[in-house]
Amino acid sequence: MPAKRFPLYGFAALVLCLSAWSLSWLRIEPFYRYSFFPLWFGYIFFVDALVLWRRGTSLLTHMRLRYTQLFLFSSIFWWVFEELNVPVQNWHYISDQPYTPLASFLLASLSFSTVLPAVLETAELLTTFNLLRPRLSADKVGPRLPFGVFVTLEILGIVSFLLLWLYPHYFFGLTWLCLVLLLDPLNNVLGRKSTLAHIVGKDWRFVVLPLAGLCCGFFWEMWNYHALPKWYYTVPYIGFWKIFEMPLLGYTGYLPFAVELFAMYQFALFVSRQKEDYLML
Repeated sequence: MPAKRFPLYGFAALVLCLSAWSLSWLRIEPFYRYSFFPLWFGYIFFVDALVLWRRGTSLLTHMRLRYTQLFLFSSIFWWVFEELNVPVQNWHYISDQPYTPLASFLLASLSFSTVLPAVLETAELLTTFNLLRPRLSADKVGPRLPFGVFVTLEILGIVSFLLLWLYPHYFFGLTWLCLVLLLDPLNNVLGRKSTLAHIVGKDWRFVVLPLAGLCCGFFWEMWNYHALPKWYYTVPYIGFWKIFEMPLLGYTGYLPFAVELFAMYQFALFVSRQKEDYLML
């Protein structure tokens, strides 16, 4: 049942988000250098408040203290992507001042911690609309893959991972696919939620997840454009027709990226022996 009033923490989160955005783009000393985390922290809790207002429940109200693990997982996940960027060198960071290695690691980890909750909260908001709500019940894992299909996909995942490192100039796009091929089939056979279960069950409304990734991608790139520190891209073949710093075709990477995050999250829950994910996906 939807909440009668918009939650107060949602208003506070919106103010935090807009304030951090202003500090970032106006380059107000010294706050603009540290605006990324509060900006996205505000976004995350504002979207959670929207979900609570529309649905009557939200990830925060369900997970309570476990909500913090989304931030922990997120930081770890993005460091994995930083390693995948080593061979391809598709994105780079610039700043207006040097940081010690420890300060750089801590600030980066704090910023990376917002990625997973931002995508999941956006997906949760989209599922509050009937047209985008997956048909497969959120408390069911869906159909299992045939063993032969599972083995084939795992082999493709291993090959994709190797190609990414051996021929990064040609296979840089596999950054956003190799983990899907490795982890999503594995999650399926382990009894965790998976994108493949929705595909096998012809539940195409699960497109809500990659759509959430694309939505977050737009805000990431927009808020990054006048920020400092910031990132920029050097992507072979498609580095034209930019929207903000990102090449237009590069936005397609946000679609499988969201699926990768979901697969990594489900696998992390399996490893940590947690059965409930609290998601409506």
